[in-house]
Amino acid sequence: MNITLIGMPGSGKSTVGVLLAKRLGLSFIDTDLLIQKQEGRLLKEIIAQEGLEGFLKIENQVNRDLQADQAVIAPGGSVVYGREAMEHLKEISTLVYLKLSCEQLEARLGNLQDRGVALKDGMTLQDLYDERVPLYEKYADLTVDETGRDAGAIVDVLRDYFEKQMCQTPDEAMK
Repeated sequence: MNITLIGMPGSGKSTVGVLLAKRLGLSFIDTDLLIQKQEGRLLKEIIAQEGLEGFLKIENQVNRDLQADQAVIAPGGSVVYGREAMEHLKEISTLVYLKLSCEQLEARLGNLQDRGVALKDGMTLQDLYDERVPLYEKYADLTVDETGRDAGAIVDVLRDYFEKQMCQTPDEAMK
């Protein structure tokens, strides 16, 4: 079983992912770190040197080629632009959308460029939010509304859900 957490930058994919992996006894994979290792550069350097399209191509390739078993996977928020990556992640895992309002994200996020957020020139956080949310919703197998919940509460919800999934027999799962 693999679980992939998708959502906007700052939605807690890495934080929730590490905690969830520990609670379920799974490994944790941050695909942004895999991209940086493969490229030998920080995300913001890749974006500065390759441009947004170049970065998205690299991100799609790394996520498309990812091999994982018994892992919680946290890709970057822009992974939803890569059709091949999303099809692969959907095939190998349950996709969980960590949903947060734009206002809550704005309060959490610092410098977007410093975080390596893939933003088109002149794009605001609200523009990015409006563009990505329909994609997250399209691919998600499960959506968790984070409003009023801290990381621990979100992990509890997901742990309960996935522990029930793991305890089901194949016959129960087919119902």
